[in-house]
Amino acid sequence: MNREEQKNYAMQQMGISENKLAAAFPEFETIKNRFLYGEVRQHGELTVKQRMLITVAVLVTMEGDDLEEQLRSALKQDVSPVELQEVFHQAAPYIGFSKAEKGLAVLKRVFEEENISLPLEPQSSVTEETRLGKGIAAQKSLFGPIIDSMRANAPEEQKFMQDYLSAYCFGDTYTRSGLDLKTRELLTFVCIISLGGCDSQAKSHVMGNLVAGNSPTLLLAAAAQCLPYIGFPRTLNAISAINETLKMQEQMKNQK
Repeated sequence: MNREEQKNYAMQQMGISENKLAAAFPEFETIKNRFLYGEVRQHGELTVKQRMLITVAVLVTMEGDDLEEQLRSALKQDVSPVELQEVFHQAAPYIGFSKAEKGLAVLKRVFEEENISLPLEPQSSVTEETRLGKGIAAQKSLFGPIIDSMRANAPEEQKFMQDYLSAYCFGDTYTRSGLDLKTRELLTFVCIISLGGCDSQAKSHVMGNLVAGNSPTLLLAAAAQCLPYIGFPRTLNAISAINETLKMQEQMKNQK
């Protein structure tokens, strides 16, 4: 199929329609949809679920107007309500509560219109007493013993940030059920590259993804899925983060 045929097929399968600007700016809508659905959505060996979760994560981060339509499409393609809810939990430490809650309001409306009862079943696996310890363990499972060094070497007046990072980002979030560790770390990477200006964190989470079992090919495919929403500069920066991390990893192997 050519791009036009791929676009028409994908949009029909996903339940996506042209937006309200199409009548006024038909060429823009055609170019956008051919690129997004006729080209980018066909790239890479991602599952349908992975594509939808990535798309929701990037749209939450970018506060995209397409979020509601993509949430409805995700439900039609067997992404579960819990999985969709967990995207917002995973994104919040990186994009902030304000953006996450703005997206949650859209999710709430979609769930109510689809007769999905709220609240959903709890997914938390930590208590107030265990969140820090379990968070540190989750961090170390991805980034290794350097976490102990980071915590020990932090200036006294900055140690609170290490506790917040371990207890909230990882203890309250990564330990939740509903999504597996590989998917959570992939969505973290998506949120970070979508924000832009987070090159150091992007590289760190490339390494975390590799440890979690996500391949460089999958990370490249995820970056490509973000491209229509975040633009070329941020996507190229994400690809540079992948390439530089792989190069560093190879150098470390050669030094052994």
